[in-house]
Amino acid sequence: MMHRHLRRSRRTLLSPKAWKVRLVFWAGAVLVGLVCALFAVLAEHANQIFFDVAADNPLLPLVITPLGLVAIAWLTQKVFPGSQGSGIPQAIAALETRSKSALLSVRIAVGKILLTLLGLAAGASIGREGPSVHIGASIMYSLGRFARFPHHYMERGLILAGSAAGIAAAFNTPLAGIVFAIEEMSRSFEQKTSGIVTTGVVFAGITAMAVMGQYHYFGVSDAKLIEPTAWSAVIVCGVIGGVLGGLFTQGLIKGSQWVAPYARSKPLLVALLAGVAVAVIGYASGYTSSGTGYGEARALVDGSAEVDPLYPLYKMGATLASYLSGIPGGIFAPSLATGAGVGANLGLWFPVAPLSVMIMLGMVGYFSGVVQSPITAFVIVMEMTANQNMLLALMATSFIAYGASLQVCPRPLYRTLAEAFLGPDRGR
Repeated sequence: MMHRHLRRSRRTLLSPKAWKVRLVFWAGAVLVGLVCALFAVLAEHANQIFFDVAADNPLLPLVITPLGLVAIAWLTQKVFPGSQGSGIPQAIAALETRSKSALLSVRIAVGKILLTLLGLAAGASIGREGPSVHIGASIMYSLGRFARFPHHYMERGLILAGSAAGIAAAFNTPLAGIVFAIEEMSRSFEQKTSGIVTTGVVFAGITAMAVMGQYHYFGVSDAKLIEPTAWSAVIVCGVIGGVLGGLFTQGLIKGSQWVAPYARSKPLLVALLAGVAVAVIGYASGYTSSGTGYGEARALVDGSAEVDPLYPLYKMGATLASYLSGIPGGIFAPSLATGAGVGANLGLWFPVAPLSVMIMLGMVGYFSGVVQSPITAFVIVMEMTANQNMLLALMATSFIAYGASLQVCPRPLYRTLAEAFLGPDRGR
Protein backbone atom coordinates (compact mmCIF):
# COMPACT_ATOMS: atom_id res chain seq x y z
CA MET A 1 0.00 0.00 0.00
CA MET A 2 2.76 2.42 0.99
CA HIS A 3 4.83 1.54 -2.11
CA ARG A 4 1.81 2.05 -4.36
CA HIS A 5 1.20 5.47 -2.80
CA LEU A 6 4.85 6.45 -3.27
CA ARG A 7 4.78 5.37 -6.92
CA ARG A 8 1.61 7.40 -7.50
CA SER A 9 3.18 10.46 -5.83
CA ARG A 10 6.33 10.07 -7.95
CA ARG A 11 4.29 9.84 -11.16
CA THR A 12 2.34 12.95 -10.15
CA LEU A 13 5.54 14.83 -9.35
CA LEU A 14 7.10 13.99 -12.73
CA SER A 15 3.91 14.29 -14.79
CA PRO A 16 4.11 16.96 -17.54
CA LYS A 17 0.39 17.64 -17.06
CA ALA A 18 0.88 18.22 -13.34
CA TRP A 19 3.77 20.57 -14.00
CA LYS A 20 1.68 22.47 -16.54
CA VAL A 21 -0.92 23.03 -13.85
CA ARG A 22 1.70 24.16 -11.33
CA LEU A 23 3.44 26.55 -13.72
CA VAL A 24 0.23 28.16 -14.92
CA PHE A 25 -0.97 28.52 -11.34
CA TRP A 26 2.30 30.03 -10.14
CA ALA A 27 2.33 32.42 -13.11
CA GLY A 28 -1.23 33.40 -12.25
CA ALA A 29 -0.32 34.14 -8.64
CA VAL A 30 2.62 36.28 -9.79
CA LEU A 31 0.31 38.09 -12.21
CA VAL A 32 -2.19 38.79 -9.43
CA GLY A 33 0.58 40.22 -7.26
CA LEU A 34 1.87 42.37 -10.10
CA VAL A 35 -1.55 43.67 -11.12
CA CYS A 36 -2.64 44.43 -7.53
CA ALA A 37 0.64 46.18 -6.74
CA LEU A 38 0.38 48.37 -9.83
CA PHE A 39 -3.28 48.98 -8.99
CA ALA A 40 -2.19 50.22 -5.55
CA VAL A 41 0.33 52.64 -7.07
CA LEU A 42 -2.17 53.97 -9.61
CA ALA A 43 -4.84 54.32 -6.91
CA GLU A 44 -2.62 56.65 -4.91
CA HIS A 45 -2.04 58.78 -8.01
CA ALA A 46 -5.77 58.90 -8.76
CA ASN A 47 -6.45 59.87 -5.16
CA GLN A 48 -3.88 62.65 -5.37
CA ILE A 49 -5.33 64.02 -8.61
CA PHE A 50 -8.62 64.65 -6.84
CA PHE A 51 -6.98 66.25 -3.80
CA ASP A 52 -4.93 68.56 -6.04
CA VAL A 53 -8.08 69.68 -7.85
CA ALA A 54 -9.93 70.22 -4.57
CA ALA A 55 -7.03 72.21 -3.14
CA ASP A 56 -6.93 74.53 -6.17
CA ASN A 57 -10.71 75.04 -6.31
CA PRO A 58 -12.71 73.68 -3.36
CA LEU A 59 -16.03 74.22 -5.15
CA LEU A 60 -15.12 72.29 -8.30
CA PRO A 61 -15.64 68.82 -6.75
CA LEU A 62 -19.29 69.77 -6.15
CA VAL A 63 -19.63 69.40 -9.92
CA ILE A 64 -16.91 66.84 -10.67
CA THR A 65 -17.98 64.24 -8.12
CA PRO A 66 -21.69 63.89 -9.08
CA LEU A 67 -20.96 63.96 -12.82
CA GLY A 68 -18.02 61.60 -12.37
CA LEU A 69 -20.11 59.05 -10.50
CA VAL A 70 -22.82 59.25 -13.18
CA ALA A 71 -20.23 58.58 -15.91
CA ILE A 72 -18.75 55.66 -13.95
CA ALA A 73 -22.20 54.19 -13.28
CA TRP A 74 -22.97 54.38 -17.01
CA LEU A 75 -19.72 52.60 -17.88
CA THR A 76 -20.43 49.99 -15.22
CA GLN A 77 -23.87 49.28 -16.65
CA LYS A 78 -23.02 49.41 -20.35
CA VAL A 79 -19.40 48.30 -20.69
CA PHE A 80 -18.39 46.44 -17.52
CA PRO A 81 -21.54 44.82 -16.03
CA GLY A 82 -20.72 42.74 -12.98
CA SER A 83 -17.93 45.05 -11.81
CA GLN A 84 -20.04 47.15 -9.43
CA GLY A 85 -19.49 47.39 -5.71
CA SER A 86 -16.76 45.86 -3.61
CA GLY A 87 -16.26 42.65 -5.60
CA ILE A 88 -16.02 40.45 -2.52
CA PRO A 89 -19.73 39.50 -2.75
CA GLN A 90 -19.21 38.46 -6.38
CA ALA A 91 -16.21 36.30 -5.45
CA ILE A 92 -18.21 34.66 -2.64
CA ALA A 93 -21.18 34.10 -4.93
CA ALA A 94 -18.89 32.49 -7.51
CA LEU A 95 -18.12 29.76 -4.97
CA GLU A 96 -21.82 28.96 -4.70
CA THR A 97 -23.07 29.13 -8.30
CA ARG A 98 -22.36 27.33 -11.55
CA SER A 99 -22.53 30.59 -13.57
CA LYS A 100 -19.08 31.72 -12.50
CA SER A 101 -18.19 33.40 -15.81
CA ALA A 102 -20.83 36.09 -15.24
CA LEU A 103 -19.08 37.06 -12.00
CA LEU A 104 -15.38 36.42 -12.74
CA SER A 105 -13.68 37.32 -16.02
CA VAL A 106 -10.78 39.29 -17.46
CA ARG A 107 -13.24 41.91 -18.71
CA ILE A 108 -14.60 42.41 -15.19
CA ALA A 109 -11.06 42.61 -13.75
CA VAL A 110 -10.10 45.30 -16.27
CA GLY A 111 -13.30 47.21 -15.56
CA LYS A 112 -12.75 46.93 -11.83
CA ILE A 113 -9.33 48.56 -12.11
CA LEU A 114 -10.28 51.34 -14.53
CA LEU A 115 -13.54 52.32 -12.85
CA THR A 116 -12.15 52.21 -9.29
CA LEU A 117 -9.35 54.54 -10.39
CA LEU A 118 -11.90 56.87 -11.99
CA GLY A 119 -13.96 56.77 -8.80
CA LEU A 120 -10.97 57.82 -6.70
CA ALA A 121 -10.14 60.60 -9.17
CA ALA A 122 -13.75 61.78 -8.90
CA GLY A 123 -13.59 61.95 -5.09
CA ALA A 124 -15.61 58.88 -4.08
CA SER A 125 -14.93 57.36 -0.67
CA ILE A 126 -13.88 53.90 -1.82
CA GLY A 127 -11.01 51.47 -1.33
CA ARG A 128 -9.10 49.21 -3.68
CA GLU A 129 -8.80 46.16 -1.43
CA GLY A 130 -12.23 44.64 -2.11
CA PRO A 131 -11.72 45.22 -5.84
CA SER A 132 -8.31 43.54 -5.51
CA VAL A 133 -10.09 40.42 -4.23
CA HIS A 134 -12.39 40.49 -7.26
CA ILE A 135 -9.45 41.09 -9.60
CA GLY A 136 -7.39 38.26 -8.09
CA ALA A 137 -10.27 35.79 -8.23
CA SER A 138 -11.08 36.80 -11.83
CA ILE A 139 -7.49 36.40 -13.01
CA MET A 140 -6.99 33.00 -11.39
CA TYR A 141 -10.37 31.68 -12.52
CA SER A 142 -9.76 32.85 -16.11
CA LEU A 143 -6.33 31.22 -16.18
CA GLY A 144 -7.84 28.03 -14.84
CA ARG A 145 -10.32 27.91 -17.70
CA PHE A 146 -7.59 28.63 -20.21
CA ALA A 147 -5.31 25.90 -18.85
CA ARG A 148 -8.18 23.45 -18.23
CA PHE A 149 -7.23 22.78 -14.64
CA PRO A 150 -8.60 19.72 -12.84
CA HIS A 151 -12.11 20.09 -11.45
CA HIS A 152 -11.14 20.54 -7.81
CA TYR A 153 -8.85 23.45 -8.74
CA MET A 154 -11.69 25.13 -10.61
CA GLU A 155 -14.24 24.44 -7.89
CA ARG A 156 -12.75 26.43 -5.02
CA GLY A 157 -8.99 26.56 -5.04
CA LEU A 158 -8.44 29.11 -7.80
CA ILE A 159 -11.13 31.52 -6.59
CA LEU A 160 -9.97 31.29 -2.97
CA ALA A 161 -6.30 31.61 -3.91
CA GLY A 162 -6.95 34.59 -6.17
CA SER A 163 -9.04 36.32 -3.49
CA ALA A 164 -6.44 35.74 -0.77
CA ALA A 165 -3.63 36.84 -3.07
CA GLY A 166 -5.54 40.03 -3.84
CA ILE A 167 -5.77 40.95 -0.15
CA ALA A 168 -2.14 39.98 0.51
CA ALA A 169 -0.87 42.10 -2.39
CA ALA A 170 -3.17 45.05 -1.70
CA PHE A 171 -2.22 45.48 1.97
CA ASN A 172 1.17 43.70 1.96
CA THR A 173 -0.35 41.40 4.59
CA PRO A 174 0.23 37.76 3.57
CA LEU A 175 -1.06 36.23 6.79
CA ALA A 176 -4.25 38.29 6.58
CA GLY A 177 -4.73 37.08 3.02
CA ILE A 178 -4.74 33.45 4.13
CA VAL A 179 -6.99 34.16 7.13
CA PHE A 180 -9.39 36.13 4.93
CA ALA A 181 -9.76 33.19 2.55
CA ILE A 182 -10.49 30.87 5.47
CA GLU A 183 -12.78 33.09 7.53
CA GLU A 184 -14.69 35.21 5.03
CA MET A 185 -14.49 33.57 1.63
CA SER A 186 -14.88 29.86 2.36
CA ARG A 187 -15.92 29.70 6.04
CA SER A 188 -13.89 26.48 6.06
CA PHE A 189 -10.41 25.34 5.13
CA GLU A 190 -10.55 22.22 3.03
CA GLN A 191 -7.39 20.18 2.71
CA LYS A 192 -7.53 20.14 -1.08
CA THR A 193 -7.48 23.96 -1.25
CA SER A 194 -5.20 24.82 1.68
CA GLY A 195 -1.95 24.41 -0.24
CA ILE A 196 -3.32 26.25 -3.26
CA VAL A 197 -4.33 29.27 -1.19
CA THR A 198 -1.05 29.41 0.70
CA THR A 199 1.06 29.08 -2.46
CA GLY A 200 -0.96 31.76 -4.23
CA VAL A 201 -0.53 34.19 -1.33
CA VAL A 202 3.24 33.58 -1.17
CA PHE A 203 3.81 34.17 -4.88
CA ALA A 204 1.51 37.20 -5.01
CA GLY A 205 3.00 38.68 -1.85
CA ILE A 206 6.59 38.31 -3.06
CA THR A 207 5.68 39.91 -6.40
CA ALA A 208 3.90 42.84 -4.74
CA MET A 209 6.86 43.34 -2.41
CA ALA A 210 9.24 43.34 -5.38
CA VAL A 211 7.20 46.09 -7.04
CA MET A 212 6.43 48.24 -4.00
CA GLY A 213 9.27 47.36 -1.65
CA GLN A 214 9.12 46.25 1.98
CA TYR A 215 6.61 48.46 3.76
CA HIS A 216 3.84 48.46 6.34
CA TYR A 217 0.53 49.94 5.21
CA PHE A 218 0.15 52.29 8.20
CA GLY A 219 3.83 52.49 9.10
CA VAL A 220 5.26 51.04 12.30
CA SER A 221 3.37 51.62 15.54
CA ASP A 222 4.98 51.24 18.96
CA ALA A 223 1.69 51.59 20.85
CA LYS A 224 1.36 49.24 23.82
CA LEU A 225 -0.80 48.63 26.87
CA ILE A 226 1.24 48.86 30.06
CA GLU A 227 -1.02 49.84 32.96
CA PRO A 228 -3.59 47.18 33.98
CA THR A 229 -6.33 49.83 34.10
CA ALA A 230 -5.64 50.66 30.45
CA TRP A 231 -7.15 47.31 29.44
CA SER A 232 -10.58 48.87 29.95
CA ALA A 233 -9.89 50.47 26.56
CA VAL A 234 -10.45 47.04 25.02
CA ILE A 235 -14.03 46.98 26.30
CA VAL A 236 -14.73 50.60 25.35
CA CYS A 237 -13.37 50.31 21.82
CA GLY A 238 -14.79 46.82 21.31
CA VAL A 239 -18.34 47.68 22.32
CA ILE A 240 -18.60 51.16 20.80
CA GLY A 241 -16.57 50.32 17.69
CA GLY A 242 -18.55 47.11 17.15
CA VAL A 243 -21.94 48.82 17.53
CA LEU A 244 -20.97 51.62 15.14
CA GLY A 245 -19.58 49.12 12.64
CA GLY A 246 -22.75 47.04 12.91
CA LEU A 247 -24.91 50.12 12.36
CA PHE A 248 -22.92 51.00 9.25
CA THR A 249 -23.29 47.45 7.93
CA GLN A 250 -27.00 47.45 8.66
CA GLY A 251 -27.32 50.78 6.87
CA LEU A 252 -25.41 49.47 3.87
CA ILE A 253 -27.47 46.27 3.64
CA LYS A 254 -30.81 48.05 4.11
CA GLY A 255 -29.74 50.86 1.80
CA SER A 256 -28.68 48.43 -0.92
CA GLN A 257 -32.02 46.64 -0.71
CA TRP A 258 -33.98 49.90 -0.78
CA VAL A 259 -31.97 51.33 -3.67
CA ALA A 260 -31.99 48.09 -5.73
CA PRO A 261 -35.25 48.66 -7.68
CA TYR A 262 -34.32 52.28 -8.44
CA ALA A 263 -30.79 51.21 -9.43
CA ARG A 264 -32.28 48.83 -11.99
CA SER A 265 -34.73 51.34 -13.48
CA LYS A 266 -32.85 54.64 -13.04
CA PRO A 267 -29.19 53.84 -12.28
CA LEU A 268 -27.85 57.20 -13.46
CA LEU A 269 -30.26 59.15 -11.25
CA VAL A 270 -29.21 57.06 -8.25
CA ALA A 271 -25.54 57.72 -9.07
CA LEU A 272 -26.22 61.46 -9.44
CA LEU A 273 -28.00 61.76 -6.09
CA ALA A 274 -25.34 59.67 -4.35
CA GLY A 275 -22.64 61.76 -6.01
CA VAL A 276 -24.23 64.95 -4.72
CA ALA A 277 -24.25 63.49 -1.20
CA VAL A 278 -20.58 62.47 -1.49
CA ALA A 279 -19.64 65.93 -2.80
CA VAL A 280 -21.53 67.82 -0.08
CA ILE A 281 -20.07 65.65 2.68
CA GLY A 282 -16.63 66.07 1.12
CA TYR A 283 -16.94 69.85 1.03
CA ALA A 284 -18.14 69.97 4.65
CA SER A 285 -15.19 67.83 5.76
CA GLY A 286 -12.59 69.76 3.79
CA TYR A 287 -12.46 66.67 1.56
CA THR A 288 -10.94 64.50 4.29
CA SER A 289 -13.88 62.15 3.70
CA SER A 290 -12.91 61.65 0.04
CA GLY A 291 -10.68 58.88 -1.30
CA THR A 292 -9.47 55.78 0.47
CA GLY A 293 -8.81 57.44 3.84
CA TYR A 294 -5.29 56.01 3.86
CA GLY A 295 -3.59 59.36 4.44
CA GLU A 296 -5.92 60.38 7.25
CA ALA A 297 -5.65 57.01 9.01
CA ARG A 298 -1.88 56.87 8.74
CA ALA A 299 -1.59 60.40 10.12
CA LEU A 300 -3.72 59.41 13.11
CA VAL A 301 -1.71 56.23 13.70
CA ASP A 302 1.65 58.02 13.63
CA GLY A 303 0.33 60.95 15.68
CA SER A 304 0.87 63.67 13.06
CA ALA A 305 -2.80 64.68 12.68
CA GLU A 306 -5.18 66.58 14.89
CA VAL A 307 -8.34 64.74 15.88
CA ASP A 308 -11.51 65.96 14.13
CA PRO A 309 -14.50 64.71 16.16
CA LEU A 310 -16.73 64.73 13.06
CA TYR A 311 -14.32 62.83 10.81
CA PRO A 312 -15.77 59.34 11.49
CA LEU A 313 -19.29 60.57 10.68
CA TYR A 314 -18.11 62.26 7.49
CA LYS A 315 -16.26 59.13 6.39
CA MET A 316 -19.13 56.79 7.21
CA GLY A 317 -21.61 58.95 5.28
CA ALA A 318 -19.36 59.38 2.24
CA THR A 319 -18.54 55.66 2.13
CA LEU A 320 -22.21 54.67 2.38
CA ALA A 321 -23.22 57.09 -0.39
CA SER A 322 -20.32 55.97 -2.60
CA TYR A 323 -21.29 52.30 -2.26
CA LEU A 324 -24.98 52.95 -2.93
CA SER A 325 -24.09 54.85 -6.11
CA GLY A 326 -23.42 51.50 -7.79
CA ILE A 327 -19.85 52.24 -8.87
CA PRO A 328 -16.98 49.80 -8.28
CA GLY A 329 -15.10 50.31 -5.04
CA GLY A 330 -14.50 48.67 -1.69
CA ILE A 331 -15.02 49.58 1.96
CA PHE A 332 -11.93 48.03 3.60
CA ALA A 333 -9.66 51.10 3.63
CA PRO A 334 -12.49 53.60 4.31
CA SER A 335 -13.64 51.45 7.24
CA LEU A 336 -10.14 51.29 8.69
CA ALA A 337 -9.89 55.08 8.37
CA THR A 338 -13.29 55.52 10.03
CA GLY A 339 -12.20 53.20 12.82
CA ALA A 340 -9.04 55.21 13.39
CA GLY A 341 -11.21 58.32 13.75
CA VAL A 342 -13.54 56.50 16.15
CA GLY A 343 -10.56 55.44 18.27
CA ALA A 344 -9.18 58.98 18.27
CA ASN A 345 -12.51 60.33 19.55
CA LEU A 346 -12.78 57.63 22.20
CA GLY A 347 -9.24 58.50 23.29
CA LEU A 348 -10.38 62.09 23.96
CA TRP A 349 -13.70 61.17 25.59
CA PHE A 350 -12.48 58.16 27.59
CA PRO A 351 -8.76 58.73 28.26
CA VAL A 352 -8.22 55.32 29.83
CA ALA A 353 -5.20 54.50 27.63
CA PRO A 354 -2.68 56.37 25.45
CA LEU A 355 -4.22 57.94 22.35
CA SER A 356 -2.11 55.76 20.04
CA VAL A 357 -3.55 52.66 21.72
CA MET A 358 -7.12 53.93 21.45
CA ILE A 359 -6.68 54.65 17.74
CA MET A 360 -5.48 51.12 17.01
CA LEU A 361 -8.20 49.53 19.12
CA GLY A 362 -10.84 51.77 17.58
CA MET A 363 -9.64 50.79 14.14
CA VAL A 364 -9.87 47.06 14.80
CA GLY A 365 -13.14 47.40 16.72
CA TYR A 366 -14.99 49.31 14.01
CA PHE A 367 -13.51 47.23 11.19
CA SER A 368 -14.47 43.98 12.92
CA GLY A 369 -17.95 45.37 13.47
CA VAL A 370 -18.31 46.14 9.75
CA VAL A 371 -16.94 42.95 8.18
CA GLN A 372 -17.82 40.63 11.11
CA SER A 373 -14.68 38.60 10.48
CA PRO A 374 -12.86 39.08 13.81
CA ILE A 375 -9.74 37.04 13.07
CA THR A 376 -9.14 38.80 9.75
CA ALA A 377 -9.71 42.15 11.47
CA PHE A 378 -7.07 41.84 14.19
CA VAL A 379 -4.54 40.07 11.94
CA ILE A 380 -4.81 42.71 9.23
CA VAL A 381 -4.39 45.63 11.68
CA MET A 382 -1.47 43.90 13.40
CA GLU A 383 0.30 43.30 10.08
CA MET A 384 -0.42 46.80 8.75
CA THR A 385 1.16 48.44 11.79
CA ALA A 386 3.89 45.84 12.51
CA ASN A 387 2.80 45.86 16.15
CA GLN A 388 2.92 42.49 17.87
CA ASN A 389 2.86 44.16 21.30
CA MET A 390 -0.86 44.80 20.85
CA LEU A 391 -1.78 41.32 19.63
CA LEU A 392 -3.81 40.22 22.66
CA ALA A 393 -5.54 43.59 22.99
CA LEU A 394 -6.36 43.68 19.28
CA MET A 395 -7.67 40.12 19.42
CA ALA A 396 -9.88 40.78 22.44
CA THR A 397 -11.22 44.04 21.01
CA SER A 398 -11.99 42.39 17.68
CA PHE A 399 -14.02 39.57 19.23
CA ILE A 400 -15.89 41.93 21.58
CA ALA A 401 -16.69 44.15 18.59
CA TYR A 402 -17.88 41.15 16.61
CA GLY A 403 -20.30 40.22 19.39
CA ALA A 404 -21.52 43.80 19.73
CA SER A 405 -22.02 44.12 15.99
CA LEU A 406 -24.17 40.99 15.86
CA GLN A 407 -26.60 42.62 18.28
CA VAL A 408 -27.45 45.38 15.78
CA CYS A 409 -26.76 43.51 12.52
CA PRO A 410 -27.13 39.73 12.75
CA ARG A 411 -26.48 39.23 9.02
CA PRO A 412 -22.86 39.21 7.75
CA LEU A 413 -22.24 41.97 5.22
CA TYR A 414 -20.55 40.21 2.31
CA ARG A 415 -22.58 37.01 2.55
CA THR A 416 -25.80 39.03 2.52
CA LEU A 417 -24.70 41.14 -0.45
CA ALA A 418 -23.58 37.98 -2.27
CA GLU A 419 -27.18 36.74 -2.35
CA ALA A 420 -28.00 39.35 -5.00
CA PHE A 421 -25.55 37.59 -7.36
CA LEU A 422 -26.86 34.07 -6.77
CA GLY A 423 -29.27 32.98 -9.46
CA PRO A 424 -31.51 29.91 -9.71
CA ASP A 425 -28.50 27.75 -10.63
CA ARG A 426 -27.05 28.09 -7.17
CA GLY A 427 -24.96 25.13 -6.13
CA ARG A 428 -21.55 23.69 -6.61
